[in-house]
Amino acid sequence: VRKLSDGKMPSQYDYDAQKAVLARAKADEAGAKASVSQAQATVDANRSDLQKAVVHSPVNGIVLERTVEPGQTVAAMFQSPVLFTLAEDLTQMELQADVDEADIGQVKEGQDASFTVDAYPDKIFPAKITQVRFGSETVEGVVTYKTILSVDNSDLKLRHGMTATAQITVDRRDNVVLIPNAALRFAPPAEKSEKESDGMLLSKILPHPPRPESTPRGNPNANSKEQQVWTLKNGQLAPITITKGLSDGKMTEVISGDVKPGMELVTDTTAVP
Repeated sequence: VRKLSDGKMPSQYDYDAQKAVLARAKADEAGAKASVSQAQATVDANRSDLQKAVVHSPVNGIVLERTVEPGQTVAAMFQSPVLFTLAEDLTQMELQADVDEADIGQVKEGQDASFTVDAYPDKIFPAKITQVRFGSETVEGVVTYKTILSVDNSDLKLRHGMTATAQITVDRRDNVVLIPNAALRFAPPAEKSEKESDGMLLSKILPHPPRPESTPRGNPNANSKEQQVWTLKNGQLAPITITKGLSDGKMTEVISGDVKPGMELVTDTTAVP
């Protein structure tokens, strides 16, 4: 109409008014779309809060420790709180053993070990060393090194936190002669002096300090590989020189020496009144 009337119809005022109405309608449409997007964002945020209202474990397992109660508010600030301590698979466990600094030089990965726990004193559990850590720990002046042992717990007898006593096999010998360590510590007593004092009567009357008892003679080879052990021949002590090998603290291997299985060795003497 405006083109046919050469710009006379409609008037400029009516034309501008309709253009304004159209612009307001487009603005209202854009505002409505923005409101829809805002409402959708609000819905998504509320759904996310709803999902976070329930704490789910990332793995399936057995709860070992719980520090929260149902319905308790959990706030994560600079550090996430620990809600649960879970064990994903109790059939495979690890034993953390403290090895003394004097023995750590013999402990290596792959060695076999065994241990016992107080709950099953008659059962020996097998294990294998998987890691020997370099960091030391000092407790009351005793330096130890943490050693990790892999344990098969298929029967689920072992539980988290149990105290274990482990024995690590650092070497092995088969078909050897063993002697008790008490035989290595034995040393024959020193001989008493048979001479009696034949002094004057005055020396017999005056009191004398008591005579020292016979004391065992020290074994100079106690810390060397070669050492003497003692046996009885015709009622008399007879020495036998041996070369020591491995020891488990109770028994010691005999590498060489005239010691045969079944031979009786002296471990102690008793005084005859």
